[in-house]
Amino acid sequence: MQIDLFGNSKLSKREVTLKNAKQISGLEIYPDFIDKKEETELLKLIDNSIWLNDLSRRVQHFGFKYDYKARKIDNSFFIGQLPQWLTEIALKIYDAKYINFIPDQAIINEYKCGQGIAPHIDCEPCFGDTIISLSLGSSCVMNFEQEPHSKDKIELFLEPRTLLAMKKESRFDWYHGIPQRKNDRFNGETIKRERRVSITFRKVIIE
Repeated sequence: MQIDLFGNSKLSKREVTLKNAKQISGLEIYPDFIDKKEETELLKLIDNSIWLNDLSRRVQHFGFKYDYKARKIDNSFFIGQLPQWLTEIALKIYDAKYINFIPDQAIINEYKCGQGIAPHIDCEPCFGDTIISLSLGSSCVMNFEQEPHSKDKIELFLEPRTLLAMKKESRFDWYHGIPQRKNDRFNGETIKRERRVSITFRKVIIE
């Protein structure tokens, strides 16, 4: 809770985000899942790995490579076990009981200032019923909507080091996306975006 110049109480960006998230069944947010030192070390490990330019933004695939165009995945897409540093994060999430499985696939996305991602639902036949994402670097506003590009959106302000878990309805019935813009407007504040990196963990379904 914040206090303005006139002594009036005002919800913080985090409090508003947690309140907004409660409107969506199965959406869980865990701020400060890692500390600043862990974040710095992760970003260093990520930047020492190989970036791909398959999309308009840079990406890294681990475990299985996902075919965005075909929206499919099978054993031929296997590229190796998750590296130790990603496995450690996955186990930390599992040990915290935020998930009941050990992820076997991860994708890392880099969003430069002004970049975003279109509203989407992660491939349902390809991945399990929980999607986990860890934000690094910059904050951003992520929109949740039941129809792509709807005027009715639920906004979340994702701070660096925040873990986001999408389960139940939030996983299958809501689109999530990040608008392409250099600044976000949230809770009466304008926040400039910088470079943001996200690590998304998933469980692959092989039929």
